[in-house]
Amino acid sequence: MMLLLVDIGNTDIVFGFYSEDTWQTILRTPTHQPWSPLKLQMWLVKELNDKSLGHFRPDAILISSVVPSILPQIQKGVDIWSGKKSSVMGPKIYANLTIHVLSPDEIGSDLVANSVYANAHYDSDVLIVDFGTALTFTLVGADGTMQGVSIAPGLKTAVKSLFSQTAQLPEVPLEMPDSALGFDTVSAIQSGILWGYVGMVKEMIFQIKAEKGPQIKVLATGGLSSILTPLESSFDEVNKLITLEGLRLILQDLEK
Repeated sequence: MMLLLVDIGNTDIVFGFYSEDTWQTILRTPTHQPWSPLKLQMWLVKELNDKSLGHFRPDAILISSVVPSILPQIQKGVDIWSGKKSSVMGPKIYANLTIHVLSPDEIGSDLVANSVYANAHYDSDVLIVDFGTALTFTLVGADGTMQGVSIAPGLKTAVKSLFSQTAQLPEVPLEMPDSALGFDTVSAIQSGILWGYVGMVKEMIFQIKAEKGPQIKVLATGGLSSILTPLESSFDEVNKLITLEGLRLILQDLEK
């Protein structure tokens, strides 16, 4: 069975094609562009043909979206292209999950998918740190109950905010500097933001463990999860595909 998992985030839309116990391909495109169902179909056809995968057609589709304005165009385009009716993450699906979802009408569906993955792979409380457009910390208990979430601006968001709100500071690449002090404008911004985020993440992990217990496992995910290399020892697992993996587990349960 071929599964298609679609994760519509604030920066990118990710399409994961899964079959035969592996990810056959993962496609990524910027979220904010003038999407129409036809444009989405044309993009999918081109991307798959370029990879000699034009024969791919999913048997089941699950979409997660934190961008409501984009969802209708993407869902309609995927449905027409595939000839299937996709499912969309939301409270109706949450009611049948193995986890108890915190504030189901408000919680980001990507955080729900992350929690499903964590609960399926660990027997302890798990903190998932997601380095996306927003930096999120989601704690799911060993009993499957989502216990709380913290949200801060993500790395790219912080850099863009500094660039857009100042007259003389440039937008800089997200590369971890060796020193906490810069020697020019670019390295000064890199050191301030990236080392600052290292400190923030460490402090958040410390505070959550102080409140909930030191036995908590800590996972890192998101496209930027590998940039802050000084944090590597803080994580029990670094996996950029946690959200897609969680969506896959949910869809597989829906198809049983």
